[in-house]
Amino acid sequence: MPNTMAYRKSDHYDETLTEQLKSFYDRVLTGVGEDTSREGIVKTPERAAKAIQFLTQGYKQDAAAILRSAMFTEDYSEMVIVKDIELYSLCEHHMLPFFGKAHVAYIPNGRIVGLSKIPRVVDVYARRLQVQERLTLEIRDVIQETLQPLGVAVVIEAQHLCMMMRGVQKQNSVTTTSAFTGEFRNEETRSEFLRLIGAKLH
Repeated sequence: MPNTMAYRKSDHYDETLTEQLKSFYDRVLTGVGEDTSREGIVKTPERAAKAIQFLTQGYKQDAAAILRSAMFTEDYSEMVIVKDIELYSLCEHHMLPFFGKAHVAYIPNGRIVGLSKIPRVVDVYARRLQVQERLTLEIRDVIQETLQPLGVAVVIEAQHLCMMMRGVQKQNSVTTTSAFTGEFRNEETRSEFLRLIGAKLH
């Protein structure tokens, strides 16, 4: 017997904001010459309104609170690295995506944090309109200020669609940014971190 119940996806968004954004996207589509009554486009303004809310949800999240929710006292003072963290963000200049990987390390000073919180911190700042340089610093600074470790290191490698799809149209370019505090300003410690994030240990 066929299932006669209609498919209904349940998502939670700010309904007032969604309606406002829908009208903006409708005007944009009309402005570029699209027919917003066309079957394939008729629901696009609503989908886009919800998508932009998801992609910028980091504005409503507190990275420091996320770290504080899973901090533990531990007598461990060696390097902790979470590498190859998938990263997706929007360039603030053109609102086009950039994507890649973040590598984050810290040296505890009496306190550690649950490992899953590091990728969540990356997401908080990535899900805002960004530039890669500021994103790198924000991740570094919140870990340093909240955990107060002996040092923090952040490296981000990303590809930017604003370079790949428009402008110079260079499809194979990768941008790398880095930021360090404390012990990671020491050349030997920094070199060990860079060696480990480049190694295939798994």
